[in-house]
Amino acid sequence: MPFDALVAAAQQRLGADAVSSSQFRDNRRLHVAPHRLLDLLRLLKEEHGFDMLAELTAVDYLKYPNASDRFGVIYVLLNNTTGERVIVKTVVNEPEIMLPSAFALWKGADWMEREVFDMFGIVFDGHPDLKRILLPDGWQGHPLRKDYNILQQDTEWVKINLGIESGQ
Repeated sequence: MPFDALVAAAQQRLGADAVSSSQFRDNRRLHVAPHRLLDLLRLLKEEHGFDMLAELTAVDYLKYPNASDRFGVIYVLLNNTTGERVIVKTVVNEPEIMLPSAFALWKGADWMEREVFDMFGIVFDGHPDLKRILLPDGWQGHPLRKDYNILQQDTEWVKINLGIESGQ
């Protein structure tokens, strides 16, 4: 399906104010309001054949001078029949940094959402087992946030659990 037709279908279903698009070379991006994210993901999977969630990540825009939002969350979807790829981007801001889980659509979202939660603290509402995946359960903070002080990185946890000074 041509990208313009995909954009038009998404805007017709979800509203032109909820979905916009951009394109650079072969990067086709849909930008969606956070409250319509799950609707767009479902539409892309069920009606347009994007049957694989290939990637899910986040970006902290805290120190970007022109950024108006705190976090960007990026989903890369593939249509394995046509080979098409589309990138879905949304934003989330503090104090409530929560998005709906895509686990019901793609079981592969499980560990990807857990990683974004672990590193950025973004909560995926409806995830069946949202907990840390890379860091120990008792770890304080989220290391990929721009305001995370790496020099103070959980020295208490290191001392309690490893019995050593962190050396930072």
